[in-house]
Amino acid sequence: MARRKSIEVEMTEGAIRVLSGRHVLTIANSAPPPDAEEETDFFIRLDDIDHWDAPDEEIPIDIVELQTILEAIEEELERHGLSVTFD
Repeated sequence: MARRKSIEVEMTEGAIRVLSGRHVLTIANSAPPPDAEEETDFFIRLDDIDHWDAPDEEIPIDIVELQTILEAIEEELERHGLSVTFD
């Protein structure tokens, strides 16, 4: 079994902050589309997750890191009884 890279997830007002080593990623809670079928506490657009925050904004987030980030977000929000939808 592969060991997951250590990722911390913090909830802030209107955003989620992801910490991975020295990298930080802040993801804003987006408004769901008007035709969304279910209500969710956080709606995250995957297109917004492509690079780390400054000063690492030139470093892209690869697909493996993205999957790890999404899993960590889901786990943390679930611990707080919150839901998340990724689009």
